[in-house]
Amino acid sequence: MLQKLNKQLERLMPFITPTSVVIGVLLAGILKDYSFLIPWIFAFMTFSGSLSSNFSSLKQTLNHPFALVVVLFILHILMPVWAWGVGHIVFSGDLFTITGFILAMAIPTGISSFIWVSIYRGNLSFTLAIILIDTFLSPFIVPFTLSILVGENIEMDVFSMMKGLLGMIVIPSLLGMFLNQWTKGKVKEEWSPRLAPFSKIGMGFVVMLNGAVVAPYLQEVNMKLVIITITVFFIAFTGYLFSFLIGKWFKCDREMIIALTFTGGMRNISAGAVIAVSYFPPQVAVPVVIGMLFQQVLASIYGMLMERHFNRTNTGNEKQAM
Repeated sequence: MLQKLNKQLERLMPFITPTSVVIGVLLAGILKDYSFLIPWIFAFMTFSGSLSSNFSSLKQTLNHPFALVVVLFILHILMPVWAWGVGHIVFSGDLFTITGFILAMAIPTGISSFIWVSIYRGNLSFTLAIILIDTFLSPFIVPFTLSILVGENIEMDVFSMMKGLLGMIVIPSLLGMFLNQWTKGKVKEEWSPRLAPFSKIGMGFVVMLNGAVVAPYLQEVNMKLVIITITVFFIAFTGYLFSFLIGKWFKCDREMIIALTFTGGMRNISAGAVIAVSYFPPQVAVPVVIGMLFQQVLASIYGMLMERHFNRTNTGNEKQAM
């Protein structure tokens, strides 16, 4: 029953996060008092996702570091700098909104990228390793990136941010990996399928509660909110596009291009919203929360586009062989 529920939730992923944002905004008066639950739910989601991980996939990727360096370059140099540039062009002088764009791109790759890579038959061991490595680096990379690109123009509690990332992401990930390694994969077989649907439901609740916190800034639809929405969509869209093109440029195989596209394009956007809500003024959280509306939908679109691209390529190669 839980496996059937999980498959149904996987199909509904492109709709779960946008719907949760809308519900959070509409029921903000009721839900905002429960925002203290966000870090705990998120820690459970991270733990559940990491039960599929082990140290061997990590070691394999570290032995072939080129692809790892490429993904980290996309995630923590190319896209944050791109978001900084686009933000300054569109919202010159609006420091909070620009910080929101940068934060949305500086956070680690999305745990849900593993789901999309598995659906489109990409390189799963590489994807798992990237998620883990980026997760472990996030308490240091995220505050450092924000300090470089935003500087002292905005007040940041760097130590609290690092502590929050450790508690929500790093420690639950290590615990999940350790249990999988210790039980020689039994915990993955027994508990991972059972916890998977609750993890997806948890994502809906996290998004809903974050939506409730920033509801005052989303309830009034004005021109600024419309432009923020268009800009967030553009930055998120180009994240997937740049990752795909870089994979093609380096002549990676099909499985690696799929893994690069999803890990480079997706972000742990729920974690970004938690960080934004917890450690920044609410205006910073607005672009991050809006990013939740598009991430799963864009993943679905790019998955279909890549499937068509590789099918056409295979057909062309077959015709040339004949």
